[in-house]
Amino acid sequence: MTNSKAPWELKAEEVEKQVAGQDQYEDCLACRITGSAAFIGLGVYSYYTGMQNLRKQETAIMRSASKYKMGSRQLGIASLSASLIGLGLYRAFN
Repeated sequence: MTNSKAPWELKAEEVEKQVAGQDQYEDCLACRITGSAAFIGLGVYSYYTGMQNLRKQETAIMRSASKYKMGSRQLGIASLSASLIGLGLYRAFN
């Protein structure tokens, strides 16, 4: 006789035993594709729009008294974009 109960009939201890016996959770293919595309798309978009805005504001940035000129701002945008793209690639393959 098998011990197959409906999910609402299980006790907490039985649920813990079942969950502990399962392997790692795996996402479906559609979830992985959607998640990785979202991260990669956000990374590409942030790079494109960030660099575009920097080019538009270059004269104002260079005249400002801030110590953060074009190079450091470009590095910040590139780092953020690379991180997002990296997250997308990680999501796709892991």
